[in-house]
Amino acid sequence: MSADTRGKVLIVDDNEDVLFALNALLYPYVEKIKVTTTPEKIGKYIEEFQPDVILLDMNFQRDTVSGKEGFFWLDRILKIDPQAVVILMTAYADTEKAVQAIKAGATDFISKPWENEKLLATVFSGLKLKESKKEVSNLKNQMEALNVSAPEMNEIIGESEAMQEVFSLVEKLSETDANILILGENGTGKDIFARAIYHNSPRSKDVFVSIDLGSISESLFESELFGYEKGAFTDAKKEKKGRMEIASGGTLFLDEIGNLSLPMQAKMLTAIEKKTISRLGSTKNIPIDVRFICATNADIYQAVEEGGFRQDLLYRINTIEIHIPPLRDRGNDIVLLAEYFVHKYAHKYKKDIQKLSLEVKRKLCAYNWPGNVRELQNTIERAVILSSGKVLKTEDFILNSKENKKSRTAENLNLEQLEKETIEKALTLCNGNLNKAADILGISRFALYRKINKK
Repeated sequence: MSADTRGKVLIVDDNEDVLFALNALLYPYVEKIKVTTTPEKIGKYIEEFQPDVILLDMNFQRDTVSGKEGFFWLDRILKIDPQAVVILMTAYADTEKAVQAIKAGATDFISKPWENEKLLATVFSGLKLKESKKEVSNLKNQMEALNVSAPEMNEIIGESEAMQEVFSLVEKLSETDANILILGENGTGKDIFARAIYHNSPRSKDVFVSIDLGSISESLFESELFGYEKGAFTDAKKEKKGRMEIASGGTLFLDEIGNLSLPMQAKMLTAIEKKTISRLGSTKNIPIDVRFICATNADIYQAVEEGGFRQDLLYRINTIEIHIPPLRDRGNDIVLLAEYFVHKYAHKYKKDIQKLSLEVKRKLCAYNWPGNVRELQNTIERAVILSSGKVLKTEDFILNSKENKKSRTAENLNLEQLEKETIEKALTLCNGNLNKAADILGISRFALYRKINKK
């Protein structure tokens, strides 16, 4: 066979001489050929051989003229595979029968005896059509797995020094597709940064596929990541591509990768190293070209020390590490984010809420935010729903973290000391900006300056 052969062809005809002649004609031009004189075996061949083109005779021994058998088996084929490319053949051709064949779902119609060049052209057209159908199918799979468009980096809210360091690092990654590991607590926005990295990467025009490994059971990990063949297990009614195969050419975001079991870690490591995967129920290796972005809220280095995560896999996924700071370390970003969410949910719920009160700002900045940005977002949404005024006030909020109860039972009740600590905390939250700190404390800049000098 020549180097540029492509596609698989199944030939179904009751005449062995026809099968021999077609096999000899097509052999130099296609990858594989299967022939059979028994149409009852078509279903088995479709499942096991998965032909790209089927050449189907219209008249078998039971009926040699009408073509009814051909239409019967054409219908059976299309029920098994609606995307099948079927080319009908008959020695009793006429225009009416050809039109009927196309209406019934055949791709084309060939008369016997055939002209070699015409038959080859028809088969090549069929192979090209099948290739196009596969591309459309792949695109549909990708679109199903494709998440909403990623944000630009400048759409992520954050002015604190900690966030500026993250922005600077992410900006440096815009010209590379190295594997990235994003570390951070729950609710810090690791998924948002993953999408932003993708959006600003060389692969931004290719697919972005996401899978939350913390939300699926261990028994589904392998089928989700690698896919499966029809019949691989009881409920495998048809083949399914895994996320790694769908993401080929683009980016795969594996959220909460710390949840991956050790056996699956080994399989994933092999896939990354060899750049191939195989579906469940198959021994065929499928090449992949994937950029991995992984994220976890776990202490993955401690997991390595304790034997819960493979060190060699960690080396493969953390070419670059990004640490997303917790909200409590982001200073006045708390207020910026809160104001953004107020605007968002006031619009969503058609509320005429315009701002946060100063007391609310102080309360939000003093809170520890164990759930980080996600908790802040939910808190603001709830407050907007419950509020009936134009300004959100403290009574609109419910903050009940155990961490923050410590502040209500403080051992030191000395007012001067508490004032000093409050001012220091405000300055820390606002990165030393006196105007912002005074705003949070509810006093003038001059008053704050006087209190600082007094101390």
